[in-house]
Amino acid sequence: MDLRDVSRAEVEDFLYHEARLLDEWRLDEWFTLFEEDGRMEVPTTDGAGWDSSSAGYFVCDDYDLIKARVKRLKSRKAHAENPHSRTHRMVSNVVLLEAGAETIWITANFVIHRYRDGGTYTYVGRYEHVLKVDEDGLRFRVRRAVPVMESMDPGARLSFIL
Repeated sequence: MDLRDVSRAEVEDFLYHEARLLDEWRLDEWFTLFEEDGRMEVPTTDGAGWDSSSAGYFVCDDYDLIKARVKRLKSRKAHAENPHSRTHRMVSNVVLLEAGAETIWITANFVIHRYRDGGTYTYVGRYEHVLKVDEDGLRFRVRRAVPVMESMDPGARLSFIL
């Protein structure tokens, strides 16, 4: 696939597909969206303006840690997600920023409504992804979810995949 063939609609479809997999708790299928050197990052909310080498992280997983996270979330050992949260994700404002030799950098906004233990929690932020483009479609090289809330509501946790 030539990078010139990647449209915003294709990126949007990829992001909507990912959101559906996560909302339906289809974590094994979701994991296949990563390339083997893929990373998942969720920086802390206190690092405005920091670069990725100096920012703090709620999550900073390489491919093996993402795989372990999926396995743990599916097991009964993930007490914070047993039974798992119900979520409803909305993705918007998708922008293709820059294309490299085999990657594309994109940004998008997200709102995730999470329902757990009788509570309703809202998580707002932006995605800053690096997607690998190949003949099979798109894969995450870096999946970064940047929360924009200054703080989380009491009872809110990041025990699910943001």
